Amino acid sequence: MRADRLVSLVLLLRQRGRLSAPTIARELEVSIRTVLRDIEALSAAGVPVYAERGRYGGFELLPGFQTELTGLNNDEALALLVAGSRRGAQVFGLGSALASAMLKVVDALPEGYRDTAAGAVQRLLIDPDTDLLSRRQVVEEVSDAVAAEIRSAVFAGHKLRIHYAAVDQAPRWRTVDPIGLVTVRDQGYLLATRSGEDRTYRLSRVLAAEELEEPAQRSDRVDLQRTWQERSTNFRTGGDQITVLLRVNPARREDLMLTVLAVTADEVDPDGWLRLEVTFQDTRHAEWALWQLATNAVLAPQSLRTTLHTRATTIATRYAPPS
Repeated sequence: MRADRLVSLVLLLRQRGRLSAPTIARELEVSIRTVLRDIEALSAAGVPVYAERGRYGGFELLPGFQTELTGLNNDEALALLVAGSRRGAQVFGLGSALASAMLKVVDALPEGYRDTAAGAVQRLLIDPDTDLLSRRQVVEEVSDAVAAEIRSAVFAGHKLRIHYAAVDQAPRWRTVDPIGLVTVRDQGYLLATRSGEDRTYRLSRVLAAEELEEPAQRSDRVDLQRTWQERSTNFRTGGDQITVLLRVNPARREDLMLTVLAVTADEVDPDGWLRLEVTFQDTRHAEWALWQLATNAVLAPQSLRTTLHTRATTIATRYAPPS
């Protein structure tokens, strides 16, 4: 860890020039005392870093100092910078490692491309915090300690103990055989088996994790894409699912697609509205999702029509003007 931090410190000084100890500490997420120790270590190793005293002082490398990193062309570095801006690194607890890697990517550019790449990145915004309607994008929090234990067990092929809080259940410990990690729409999942049965765990619900020394019972090779597709199919076909027939304004189709499990029929009526047959995970989810569609019509089942009618009547009565 310290070796990576020292490299990051050198790259930071190369790219930003003179920096104060508090600024370096903030960038590397360490204490000022750690920064001072790292500066001493670099000097002892022969890296020409020196301190400038005074109000505008700080630490700086001697002009012309070069690190020995493999060069990339402009488009290659830009592709890595764009890929590295995705939130998967945050979901899997690799945010600080990503920041360090991005410094190395920029530094690896030939000198003539470095400013060009930095300027290009300023023109790209990947996954902003809000969309055009100012709706915040929800990014689930996973502690770095938990993510590190899970990653280590996955890559080393060891069994894993997790303290997991399933929906509507008290948290409890489980011992699993980890298979791989998946991120979907900023949500992270651990694919595993427990007692030979397939299990999928949401990372944000793992309260604590402990890598065990015992080898995991799993295949040496895995096709995560196929495994994820199989588990997605099993999820969609399980539980108390409900099929609903709808007439939907085409402008609301995208909103609907965010909530359904599957679309089993899709036709266009003469007036341009869509006639869809969709599947929801359960009745409660269907009621909530379809209420958001306002005047778009539920054609079947009648039980769901009755539920929505009762809700609408209750709200209309509550907000009726005084007689």
